[in-house]
Amino acid sequence: MTGHRTPPAADGSALLARLREPESDRPLILIARDGADVEVLTGTVLDVETLAEIPLHAQDGSAQEVLALVPYRQVRERGFDCHDDDAPLRCVIVSERGTLPRDEAMRLLPDAPVTLHDAGFDVSDEDYAAIVREVIADEIGRGEGANFVIRRDFTARVDADPRESALTWFRALIQQERGAYWTFAVITPGHAAVGASPEAHVSAQGGVVTMNPISGTFRHPKGGATPEGLRAFLENTKETEELFMVVDEELKMMSAVCSDGGRITGPHLKEMSRLTHTEYMLRGLSTLDPRDILRETMFAPTVTGSPMQNACAVIRRHERTARGYYSGVAALFTPAAPDAAVSHDLDAPILIRTAYLKDGALRVPVGATLVRHSDPYGEVGETHGKAAGVLGAIGAIPRDVEVDADAPTASRRLLGDDPEIAALLRSRNERLAPFWLEPQDPDETGPFSGRSAVVVDVEDRFTTMLAHQLRHLGLDARIVPWDELTDADVDEAELLVTGPGPGDPLDVATHRIARLRQVVARRLDSGAPLLAVCLSHQVLADRLGIPLAPLTRPHQGVQLRVDVFGERVSIGFYNTFTARVAPGTDRIGDTEVSADPDSGDVYALRGPGYASVQGHLESILSRDGIRTLERLVADALAPARR
Repeated sequence: MTGHRTPPAADGSALLARLREPESDRPLILIARDGADVEVLTGTVLDVETLAEIPLHAQDGSAQEVLALVPYRQVRERGFDCHDDDAPLRCVIVSERGTLPRDEAMRLLPDAPVTLHDAGFDVSDEDYAAIVREVIADEIGRGEGANFVIRRDFTARVDADPRESALTWFRALIQQERGAYWTFAVITPGHAAVGASPEAHVSAQGGVVTMNPISGTFRHPKGGATPEGLRAFLENTKETEELFMVVDEELKMMSAVCSDGGRITGPHLKEMSRLTHTEYMLRGLSTLDPRDILRETMFAPTVTGSPMQNACAVIRRHERTARGYYSGVAALFTPAAPDAAVSHDLDAPILIRTAYLKDGALRVPVGATLVRHSDPYGEVGETHGKAAGVLGAIGAIPRDVEVDADAPTASRRLLGDDPEIAALLRSRNERLAPFWLEPQDPDETGPFSGRSAVVVDVEDRFTTMLAHQLRHLGLDARIVPWDELTDADVDEAELLVTGPGPGDPLDVATHRIARLRQVVARRLDSGAPLLAVCLSHQVLADRLGIPLAPLTRPHQGVQLRVDVFGERVSIGFYNTFTARVAPGTDRIGDTEVSADPDSGDVYALRGPGYASVQGHLESILSRDGIRTLERLVADALAPARR
């Protein structure tokens, strides 16, 4: 690397005017990140196949600035399933950039209304409600995951010039929308994307990685939001659990890319013109290449679901068409300081609340997060509200309330500063694990220092959080995917930790489940230390002769206070199936059982050389998770008999 290739600073107004000329076919990128100035960028378009090919360096080795539109289909790089529409991973290698004040941008940009024809949703309300019911019954009800985001598209035909249409919509968004993380227009030959994304998926600045999970949607009533209405939303169980689930899912990603696993701050309110969301901030340290950070975090659970790999399969089954760029990211790679540990910083908002224009066709994709107690027509209403946030701002549908562009923050401060609202937000953290809320010392010597563990990933990246906590306890923990695990790995691990995953533990026709059952049986028979979590706990119970049954109502993102071998602990649960004994049973042969005294649902098992737990001790919902994990590791290791 020979330094930085810094685009020459240009007069933003002149650059915008030049790029708006009718004969110009150069890419035009507008970004408003701070509510004040608008960045204007242009350069050379290059489509690449993989994230690794994003050209962060020129041929002479110098670092260069790149804006990349990353489509959803890039999940194939992680081996995940999707409808493949060949949407390009489009890069703009920035050669010129400038800035101009927001008011100056408003003056220069077009504002004539853009007429839409043949407008409406591609999936009817009734059909979407039916899809919601199917996902709850056939996917969540069968243990395929905790939550899934299924989209539909608002579509229309646009006869106006696409460049002028996109610029008109960008102007309307910076005037009408509030609280967006990025308001942007990315116009390249044959395609335009214009949006106001509320959510930063991932950023990496100076070695600090930040993720911003946002979930729960409060649709402002006509006339505007009030503290009373917002309080009812914040007290809603579905909305609260939805946020906790996506925080858990993003902590999995943080634990994969950050040496310190990540720390949670919040919750906060993300208030926009028509919607208010709740959000957390997750921060950790990493020296990975920003393209690797982006790959390991594809894509946000707030727009896919969890666990991520299975969410992609569920999306493939229930969405009728490919996603294009929806739920992907707009990733801006900026050369870092010369003495930085990595060459580039990264800023990557999620591509949601975005309108796409191609070949005269407008598309505004929107989705709802479906959980076990979703109301089908409530989720229909959520998609209408999200679409309206974009369509109302760009003037495609009537606006409920015109935004005063000169005082865009007044009502936000009223909601955010309300004492009862602030107290409700703070109270959410009383339920959460202090481990993830407090600074973590990655060099701390734990009680199992000098010992090692192999953690088997069964297609749920909760294993990244679990491995991080095991390292915190002093273990040298290594994660191995189930389909790469050898019998030698199983036999030679000092402690084998078989992880959670989606699916029916008795479904031996599924290769993943069959292999997990082989691994648990082999390890149990050897007498070498075994710790089994969630799905693996169920497999272990079945091997020990304890029957399994589906729960009447799945536990997905539920916190329960249960007895684990004489201690009452608060633990987070994500399970559809359970091991079950006769109420009052506390021992079966050599196995000690902790179970619900009324239902007989088994929460934990331990015996000579093994221990298991139904809950997720690594979850943010497990207030007593790290302490319980330490106890169970000790139980598994103590009687080791080879």
